[in-house]
Amino acid sequence: MSIQSFKDLPLSMEVLNSIRDLGFEKLFPIQAHAIVPLLNGKDVIGQARTGTGKTAAFGVPMVERINPKIRKVQGLVLVPTRELAIQVAKHIKFIANHMKLRVLAVYGGEPIHRQIRELSRGTHIVVGTPGRTIDLLERGQLNLSSTKIVVLDEADRMLDMGFIEDIDHILSRTPSNRQTSLFSATIDKNVIKICNRYMKNPEKILVSKDEIALTQMKQFYMLVNPYNKFEILLDILEKNQIDRAIIFCKTRRGTSKLSDKLKRVGYNVKALHAGFTQSQRNHVITEFREGKLGLLTATDVASRGLDIQGITHIINYDVPMEAPVYFHRIGRTARMGQDGTAITLVGYGEISGFNNIKALTKTTIEEITDLPTIQTLF
Repeated sequence: MSIQSFKDLPLSMEVLNSIRDLGFEKLFPIQAHAIVPLLNGKDVIGQARTGTGKTAAFGVPMVERINPKIRKVQGLVLVPTRELAIQVAKHIKFIANHMKLRVLAVYGGEPIHRQIRELSRGTHIVVGTPGRTIDLLERGQLNLSSTKIVVLDEADRMLDMGFIEDIDHILSRTPSNRQTSLFSATIDKNVIKICNRYMKNPEKILVSKDEIALTQMKQFYMLVNPYNKFEILLDILEKNQIDRAIIFCKTRRGTSKLSDKLKRVGYNVKALHAGFTQSQRNHVITEFREGKLGLLTATDVASRGLDIQGITHIINYDVPMEAPVYFHRIGRTARMGQDGTAITLVGYGEISGFNNIKALTKTTIEEITDLPTIQTLF
């Protein structure tokens, strides 16, 4: 049987419920290839960049395999930066939402005592930077003797940052019969050395098509006064004659409100968010797919598993709260080799979040300062 969605995987109802809450449906390529071997306890090498669904690729099997009744660290994810530790821990918490698992991010830059206090309460999964992980080990506050699953995330970046000795030290404190997986955007000779040193007959998942189709996309952003966003959106829609687009908002209320405002000025638009029943959502998606609607305002429930041809534009009316969501959103256009355009309206309070997005991609997201510039670039 071909595995295309999370429902095709041998997952518990608790994990499936969390996946449903997150709005995940279809699997990204790295997920489709990595989850089953990880569930089966195999070591895995996965080539995947941030924004391709790799956190769920290792997070789902980790959550599934951990025993909630044992209040010891059973899962360890090592990441290169504080920001990634926070982000990955949050994502795994969402996946474990219906299970009694405690997930903790440990990283430098904040007092260690809060993290020690959390560890003392019993933690199942630790997501940490190498430096803080070693600090906790040396203080006797982190015990990895019960760890059965280790993930090295963004391994190439950790090597570039000089963490190889730290990784050595940390893994020496884990059981030799652990499962080890490694995820890296590039698989070079240094990464292969790591694999050979720590892994047993790993399954290699080098999915080249896993890259999000950013190369054929034009990406723009515009710094705006939040109070002028709606007027700027109208100008973008009108001056560029956009008649097939998804406009993403952060909240259900904001999504419905924006849809109503666009309707009042004559646009054929409906909202899509998790507040609707599944049948209502299916009805809206069908109308959009058949061309009965030109515009869709949506929360991130629509950014996954929504495969509709002919979407020319993605407009981020709100910057997503989590950086990888940006890539899920803009992946709704530029399908099947076609061109696509993504435009993000960045309010003054959203600049920091948008900088996190820019830091995750090597492609150019070009700033525009006036609407005629947008028009001439398309």
